[in-house]
Amino acid sequence: MPAPQLSRAELVQALVDPPVGGPGLAALRKHFVVEAVGLVVGTQELLRRHRYSVCAIRISGKTLDLRVGCEFSYDVSAPTPVTVQVRPRPDAGHQLVTESWSTSPPLPVDEYVDIYGNPVKRLVMPVGAVVLKYDAIYAVPDELDPDGSNVTQPPVEQIPGELLHFTLPSRYCLSDELMGTAWELFAGTEPGWARVQAICDWVHDNIRFQYGTSNPRTTAADVFRSRTGVCRDFAHLAVSFCRAMNIPARYVFGYLPDIYVPVPPEPMDFAAWMEVWLGDRWWTFDPRNNARRAGRVLIGRGRDALDVAMLTTFGPAEFRSMTVWADLAEGA
Repeated sequence: MPAPQLSRAELVQALVDPPVGGPGLAALRKHFVVEAVGLVVGTQELLRRHRYSVCAIRISGKTLDLRVGCEFSYDVSAPTPVTVQVRPRPDAGHQLVTESWSTSPPLPVDEYVDIYGNPVKRLVMPVGAVVLKYDAIYAVPDELDPDGSNVTQPPVEQIPGELLHFTLPSRYCLSDELMGTAWELFAGTEPGWARVQAICDWVHDNIRFQYGTSNPRTTAADVFRSRTGVCRDFAHLAVSFCRAMNIPARYVFGYLPDIYVPVPPEPMDFAAWMEVWLGDRWWTFDPRNNARRAGRVLIGRGRDALDVAMLTTFGPAEFRSMTVWADLAEGA
């Protein structure tokens, strides 16, 4: 269809429904790119009714091209369904330039959007060696995470109802068990940005980062007791402290390149951080790095890591290896 122009904020659905709403196209996958002159609204109903994604392009300011992706290898002893969550969300602060997805051997792949809006691939791995690979170029704003130093914490009665579940305990974020500890540590802090930053400072300063110190059953309470963990554990503990103090917080993971920071000696890996509801919006906090960073490419959001597992297998598949990349694209 010809590229329409939005002179003001209006429903994208009104532009898309007529050309693609017919029965002949209902089962097809589509991807729409919206050039945002102002505010783009109304995409949620779109995603529920049609099998396509909508990406709002940010056209102002300098951007960087990043190459991101990953490769997983498995040995499979019986046909095994698997869900894969490695493709970045289409509604975050990045723009898709190009992407590819491949499996060895070649396999049919389905894709759906989960209850949190995360894109998830689903396939059945056959017996034998299987390799899954995602590779993409994304444009990201050449700027640090937004700073909301003066933003306030809304009282519980003013938190939007659909966000209240982000104040409750979840599988890994045991905010009820850690409630007393949280109030002992942070009751004297100023509610709002300062309180969340104090939580990040404490987690960053008191938890030692070390690979191999946690497992798929490790909770935030375990991390608090052991004082060791990896980035997901840092995020789980900070999320738990926030929720214990009635601050909505959700777990986030994605690709995070080493831009404008020293390159660590460890191999590149997926990164986990959190988003916290202050004022009237979500804000990014990173208790593992405890610094505003550039280049985040967000893959998934949820209550904790259970909602945004990179891979979930439903059968006898033995994990062999994982490689992750996130860096400036060649020529960027």
